[in-house]
Amino acid sequence: MSTSREFHYRLPRRSGGWRPGSHPGSSLGAGQEFVSHVSLYDRPDPRRLDLRASLREVRGDWLVRVNRQRVSVPVHLIADVSSSMSFGAPQSKLQVVADFVTALGHSTFRVGDALGMLAFDAQERRDLFVPALLSRGVGEVMASMLTGCKGTAGSSDGLEEAALHLAGRHGLIFLASDFHWPLDRLDVVLDLLAHSYIVPLVIWDPAEIQPPKRDGLIPLRDVESGRRSTLWLRPSVRTRWHEAIERRRAELNALFSAHGIRPFYVSGEFDNEALSQYFFEATA
Repeated sequence: MSTSREFHYRLPRRSGGWRPGSHPGSSLGAGQEFVSHVSLYDRPDPRRLDLRASLREVRGDWLVRVNRQRVSVPVHLIADVSSSMSFGAPQSKLQVVADFVTALGHSTFRVGDALGMLAFDAQERRDLFVPALLSRGVGEVMASMLTGCKGTAGSSDGLEEAALHLAGRHGLIFLASDFHWPLDRLDVVLDLLAHSYIVPLVIWDPAEIQPPKRDGLIPLRDVESGRRSTLWLRPSVRTRWHEAIERRRAELNALFSAHGIRPFYVSGEFDNEALSQYFFEATA
């Protein structure tokens, strides 16, 4: 599958703004969604004059149609570029994020939305900041920046610094991370971004969630600290491995659910069709 293929996204709620686009808006304008009739004197726009409704008006007023405007929304990616995101084979988790943002760039340009990027590890990575742009190739530019960067240990402090730039703004935000860092401040971050529609992308490599099936000694290396160790893999260890993954998944689900958010899990390659289905289910 080509990871640069588009996916379809739509927001499950109305968005503010005046710039024409493809999303249901809350403002009145030259849209196609009829709202009501009002007097021509209250809204002097003869182009919207409805002759049939005016003839039925008992008070003899000339009536114009009032519609809702479809609008564009700013889309942002907040990417975790910490050391743990470099793990993975045949491609790293950061490469999965790069594949995603390439597809995101095509998708946002198709519907007329501007796309921007922020990144973090232990702190905000200002060298990876990209302002929201409406450009055909912005996704590829972001992808090349991500694949060429190196990060330190991950931290919710770095995420909070990056999120402050989008606090109080409306739009669509993708938060891409493996979330292998303390989650004590994630509630604060989600509150900062509460005005936007947030889609957490939980990026896990299959080797993280599926231990080897055969017993024996396996070498381990902590990608953030560089510390090496060995582990005797046996059935009891494999059981605890699975239990730890399920606990982390349940912890993330509960935390996001408390904010009315549903995470999207990615294991292995980015699947654009699965993400399209995610948005379809959210708006169904």
